[in-house]
Parts: sequence; structure tokens; C-alpha cells
Amino acid sequence: MVQKNDGMNYAPQGKPRPVVKQGEFVFAAIALDHGHIYGQCNGLLEAGGSLKWVYDPDPLKVKQFCEAYPEVRVASSEQEILQDPEVHLIAAAAVPSERGPLGVKVMQHGKDYFTDKTPFTTLEQLQAAKQVAEATRKKYMVYFSERLHVESAVFAGQLIQDGAIGRVVQVQGLGPHRLNAAARPSWFFEKNKYGGILCDIGSHQIEQYLYFAGCNDAVVQSSRVANYNSKQFAELEDFGDATLVGDNGATNYFRVDWLTPAGLGSWGDGRLLILGTKGYIELRKYIDIARDKKGDQLYLVNDEGERHMELGGKVGFPFFGELILDCLNRTEMAMTQQHAFKAAELCLLAQKQAVRIE
Repeated sequence: MVQKNDGMNYAPQGKPRPVVKQGEFVFAAIALDHGHIYGQCNGLLEAGGSLKWVYDPDPLKVKQFCEAYPEVRVASSEQEILQDPEVHLIAAAAVPSERGPLGVKVMQHGKDYFTDKTPFTTLEQLQAAKQVAEATRKKYMVYFSERLHVESAVFAGQLIQDGAIGRVVQVQGLGPHRLNAAARPSWFFEKNKYGGILCDIGSHQIEQYLYFAGCNDAVVQSSRVANYNSKQFAELEDFGDATLVGDNGATNYFRVDWLTPAGLGSWGDGRLLILGTKGYIELRKYIDIARDKKGDQLYLVNDEGERHMELGGKVGFPFFGELILDCLNRTEMAMTQQHAFKAAELCLLAQKQAVRIE
């Protein structure tokens, strides 16, 4: 299932750590437009969720999904899933511009929603989802996979909570991705559908910054986008960066791009550098170039010395079990709704304010 060289179909798998018994938490999958739906479903299944339904208008996508999850039933329509009282949550990876409206519909049908990032492409979609989430008390959760489905990132969060590097004062993120244009669907190159690079893959970076730095809010000080190397796709942005300052004084710089060279042994050399008052952490998430093909490499430097940890297969992905229990107990252990919406808002503002480099 894991495609090391293809970010669009990168679907991590962990060890089963069920938090509920079979049948206690039923979920369904709608809209299979992005391969991240497999990572979403893997995480929920490993945490004990029961996958009942799948629906997508494309029979080929449904066929491939059923091959991966042979126990799933194919729904005749979206409505069949929306009206099933057994279904607690609907996971979806729609075309980005369709994620917000679908989430509103799911919540209005009394179900929690778990969407791939980016969760919205316009501020109007965000506002609509906020209103419906407030009115229905249902969850609009987001699959920020570059933190939630990366063991080194999970462990970094634990180290920070334990005070290993003191107060976090800056987060620097690098999120390069391989374009692999020939395998991309047409919507990927239409800006009104994918939302722009800062809105799309930039959403990972802003969410991580808010989480690791403990910010409830932030200001986008500057942002830039460009199309340096993909002129044949006029609406694609293959480079973007931004600088933010949080409400607690912690700063952020991140860069995202679609410029990963063919020679890299992974779909992207994703890295994170977290600076604290008493040390720093570096994450080499997917590869340690020219040294180790395995990802989940964490480097920690503090007053106790220098440490390197290989964390693949050793930490797990607690978000999914926490999400299931949150849905059943109406708690917010996995991620608060405020956090999910704030990360979405800031990536939309970064995109809206971005200076275009010609």
C-alpha cells in the first residue's frame, strides 16, 4: 500500500491498536479522488474502526478500493451512506474545492467528517463549515498526514510536551514533493480546484507549526508563490513559502515545492527543524539522503547531549484511536475543532496574500 516514490498514493500502515471492538465504530468512504483516502482508512481500521461502505461515481476507483478493502460494501449512491444510521463518520478525499461542501452535507446528516487536507479552497467554504459544525455539534476533522501519520513527528510532539527542548520559539518546515505530472488528474492543475500551493501542501506546514509551537492563532507576515519549472501548466504553482508569527511569539518559516528531482529515493525530502530555548529537534521524515533510505529519523540536541533515533515502527499513530474515541465520547483529544479550522484559515490567508514571483 505504501508508495515510497509517489506522494499522492502514500498510505502509511501501522500496527493494529484497536480502541473499540469490531462494529462499535462504523465508518464509510466517499470521494476517492486522492490516494490519501487509503491512509485515512488504514489509520481508522488499525484503531478498530469498521469500514462498511464506499461510494464514488468512478467505478474504477471503487474497484481498486474494494481490492484493498474486500470487506467493504459498495453503496449505490452517496445518499445511501448519508442516510445509514449505523455510520458514525465519513472519510473523504474529494477534489479539494469539493471538500468543504461535502463536509457540510455530511455534518447536516448527523455524521462526523474526516477529510483529506487541504480542507477548503476558499474562506467562504471555511465559514460555512464553521457555522454547520457549531449548529450540528459534529466534527470537521482533517487528515494532516505529514504530522499525524509520521512516527518521528508524533514522537517529536511527545518530546516537546515532556520539555526536552524547552519553550518552542521557531518551527522551520520543508515540504518538497515530486510532481509526477503524468500520473496526476486534471484537477491537480486547475487552481480553482486545488486552491494554490500554500493552500494545498502548505496546509501541512501551518498545522505542524501551530501544534509544535503551541499557538492558538498566528499572523501571516509574508507569502510568495511561483511557477519556476512547469510552464506547460499555466495554473500550477510549483513553489511557495511563507513566514508567520504566533500569538505566543513563536515564529515560522516554511517552503513547499513540486521540484523534487527524479534521483531522490522518496517522493519528497520532508524535514522539520524545531528550535526551543533548551535545545532543538530535526526530523527527516521520509528519507535521510545518501545515508539511509528509511524515514522517521529524529535528531535531538539539548543540554544532555546529541541523540539520533530511528523511529519507524516504534511509535505508532495515536491520532486515529483518539479520533474514534472523540467521536463516540464527544471529546477533543485527537485535535480540537478550533485547531483544525485555524490551520485551514491561515493557509487560505497565506495563499490569498501571496506575492506572485514571475
